[in-house]
Amino acid sequence: MTTLMPRFFGELFDWFDPDTLTRPGQLIRVEDRLTETEYLVRAELPGCDPQKDIQVGVDHGLLTIRCTREEQKQAHDRTEFRYGVLQRAIRLPGAVKEEKISAKYADGILEVKVPLTEPKPTSRQIPVAIPAK
Repeated sequence: MTTLMPRFFGELFDWFDPDTLTRPGQLIRVEDRLTETEYLVRAELPGCDPQKDIQVGVDHGLLTIRCTREEQKQAHDRTEFRYGVLQRAIRLPGAVKEEKISAKYADGILEVKVPLTEPKPTSRQIPVAIPAK
C-alpha cells in the first residue's frame, strides 16, 4: 500500500498539469537548460527507435517532439508501459537559429540542441509629435 500511494498521487497530479490538459496523446517527460549560447532539451523516450518512431520539428518558435510506440502483442497479466502516441510541444526562446537545430538519441534520451542568436537591441527613442494648430 505504501508503494502504491506515491504512484497514485503522481499520476493524479499529472491530470492537473496544464501541459497535460491541452495535449493529445501522452506527455513526454523533459528537462531543459538555457545558457547564453543554446537552449538544450532532453526528452525521456526509452524503447523508441529514432529512425522510425521519433519525429522532431519546429514551426514558428514551437519545438514538437513526437514518438509512436506500438504495443507488442503477447500474453501478459499486467503492463505499466505506455503505448501509442507520446508528444510534447515546447515554446522556444525568442532568438533561435531554427536552421541549426540538431537532435541525437542515445540510451533512451533524445537531446535537442537549439542554438541562440545574438539578441538584437529592441529599444529606441520615439519622437513625440506636436499637432499643428
